[in-house]
Amino acid sequence: MAIFRQYIAPLLVVLVFVFALVAVSARIFLPSDMAAPAPIEEVSITSQPTPADLPPAHKSAS
Repeated sequence: MAIFRQYIAPLLVVLVFVFALVAVSARIFLPSDMAAPAPIEEVSITSQPTPADLPPAHKSAS
């Protein structure tokens, strides 16, 4: 267990850090249109739900 704590776990942490660093730094080499953030489109509601799409209404006993 000491080998894992002294050698393997730190190596895994360093490898994950290096992978994240490479993934983030790779944006420098992408074409300019791919390096930009993804566009956000506004979601619009085009239709109202029909009564067939709605669950049945429960009537209270009052």
